[in-house]
Amino acid sequence: MAIVFEKPKALTDAVLHYCPGCPHGIIHRLVAEAIDELGIEGKTIGVAPVGCAVMAYDYFTCDMIEAAHGRAPATATGIKRCRPDNIVFTYQGDGDLASIGMAETVHAAARNENITIIFVNNAIYGMTGGQMAPTSLPGQVTQTSPYGRDVKLCGWPIKVCELLATQDGPEYIARVAVNNVKNVKAAGKAIKKAFQNQIEGKGFSLVEVVSACPTNWGMTPQQALNWVESDMLPYYPLGVYKDRSAGKEAETK
Repeated sequence: MAIVFEKPKALTDAVLHYCPGCPHGIIHRLVAEAIDELGIEGKTIGVAPVGCAVMAYDYFTCDMIEAAHGRAPATATGIKRCRPDNIVFTYQGDGDLASIGMAETVHAAARNENITIIFVNNAIYGMTGGQMAPTSLPGQVTQTSPYGRDVKLCGWPIKVCELLATQDGPEYIARVAVNNVKNVKAAGKAIKKAFQNQIEGKGFSLVEVVSACPTNWGMTPQQALNWVESDMLPYYPLGVYKDRSAGKEAETK
């Protein structure tokens, strides 16, 4: 019997620790599929963050390193410069990347470091109990904004793709989502392209994945996916924000 669907070889057999309905498992699979399809498992090094994906080193069969909170891009930069023939990626949440790690992210992009960043944006601090994140939406209720995010007090959410796309350095900046089958397929293509860019030595690639957090949003998994569509995507439009090879700048949809 022909096998038409199976677990990617770049994923281990470990049971994921994520909450029911969490899309991290989908995103892990997309990363692993890209590694499999490109045949780079034996030369790939991943950098795990502090956050919900802190134990990502248990799930990928490639070599993994744990970075201090927010320092994954700096760690990845060091690895890549020491071992330029390896493929190096980070897997980070919005608190890790867009808060404590914002400086590392911006400067790695400005230098066009030849690394790949997978950035998961679920608009909340997941691991620590659901506090407001840099990406929490205006009016969004969290543990630290029980009356909703007040932009006059807390400022506006940070749009990472739009921010990085203004720099001269980065090669590829894209925002995708995993709330339905169509978007999952598009996300897989973007992640594979980000790895391919590194293989070809083109430089810094970041794929932002708009995701859900049913547990901390206080929703069922289906409600959370619907909220991604109705609330998050209007604020965080999907699209390619920069693709230097294709001459694209800020092309959203």
